[in-house]
Amino acid sequence: MTAKKVIAAVVGVAVIAGAGFVGYKTWHNASQKHDFIAPPSLSSTGKTALERGEYLARAGDCVACHTAEGGKPYAGGMGLDTPFGKIMVSNITPDKETGIGGWSDQQFIDAVRQGKGVHGENLYPAMPYNVYSKVSDADLKDMKAYLDTIPAVHNQVAKTDLPFPFNIRQMMWGWNLLFFDAAPFKTNPQRSSQWNRGAYLVDGLGHCTSCHTPKNLLGADQSGKYLQGGELQGWLAPEITGNRRQGIGRWTPDQVVSYLGTGSNSHAVAAGPMGEAIDNSLQYMNKDDLRAMAEYLQSLPGSRDNSVPLTAAQETMQRGAKIYQDNCMACHKADGSGVEGMIPALAGNSGVQAPSATNVLRALMLGGQGVATHSNPTAAAMPEFAWKLDDQQLSDVATFIRNGWGNQSPAVNTQDVANARKSLSASNPLNNPRNTQ
Repeated sequence: MTAKKVIAAVVGVAVIAGAGFVGYKTWHNASQKHDFIAPPSLSSTGKTALERGEYLARAGDCVACHTAEGGKPYAGGMGLDTPFGKIMVSNITPDKETGIGGWSDQQFIDAVRQGKGVHGENLYPAMPYNVYSKVSDADLKDMKAYLDTIPAVHNQVAKTDLPFPFNIRQMMWGWNLLFFDAAPFKTNPQRSSQWNRGAYLVDGLGHCTSCHTPKNLLGADQSGKYLQGGELQGWLAPEITGNRRQGIGRWTPDQVVSYLGTGSNSHAVAAGPMGEAIDNSLQYMNKDDLRAMAEYLQSLPGSRDNSVPLTAAQETMQRGAKIYQDNCMACHKADGSGVEGMIPALAGNSGVQAPSATNVLRALMLGGQGVATHSNPTAAAMPEFAWKLDDQQLSDVATFIRNGWGNQSPAVNTQDVANARKSLSASNPLNNPRNTQ
């Protein structure tokens, strides 16, 4: 057994807690200092440090976790439920007793980028320091300068109290040793400055990998599957690489910018955790940065597409087409094109064609609500069908949607639907006739 396997066996039980933390939103020597080499930060735009810091805090979506429901912004108190207990999110307002008002710039940098608390304790990777490690000193200092100016809120957040052995923070050294790469961001001289800016944002403050990369049993990114889609909290965070079927390779750069900045385009409408990220963060980013992110993401190699299309002549497809006609066609149209900016197209939709039907079944059973943004305030809603369609009907229509109009993805069976209905606590169907009228 190699040394790495021995370490994994020793720390596995304790650090498995990371599996519930890393993707919520979301080590070799972590104390090692680096000189960061990054694309030009906002320091070159002529804005003040406070303006840059506010922008960067938005880009990092700090408010999403550090604001409890009904609480003051950044005052903490939210409890992140995980299979291993509840992680309490800290107060990052400048209150000197309960927040970060007494912290130095270096203490802030150590926490955000190295996962080290002000007293030297290891932080859990619910705080995504494993990706924030790519953020430069200059940007973190600007962010700290901004946070120092927001209203101080005296809010003593309850301590995280996990059951044994997950409460042993010292054991996080093992997870860090195995999975934390503290290396700084480095520009790629073979790529454009825009591409490098996009890489810096996606791999750093954007922490896209926290949701969009599948995780191993210890909560770390699976090797070789960067941004190729991951499941968490009953949602699929789809692939966002240049894959033309399952990723965003068919989108134009402007369509990527529109989706990130407004929550919709002709291909997709954001909802759920992605809708929250756009609502809290991405809609506030400037178009140059969104274009940079688009260039970087679309350049990434995607997953291998091994799906086999189903033919329209198959009985499942025929039944599904009839159910679609009766329940879905009025909004999504006969050709699956939807309504740009309001109702997502199903034809060619990368999320629909994902290997997992998680999001399709969630939408069919529970319905959904698109995100409303400043530039696209009309957020269309979709009704739920769990009460109306039984497991066979849902499997048929899901299979049709995932394979109609040139789409290509694995069929959905009734056990998939039954499992989803249970996990989503969706309604059971009423005793309606099977003709769906």
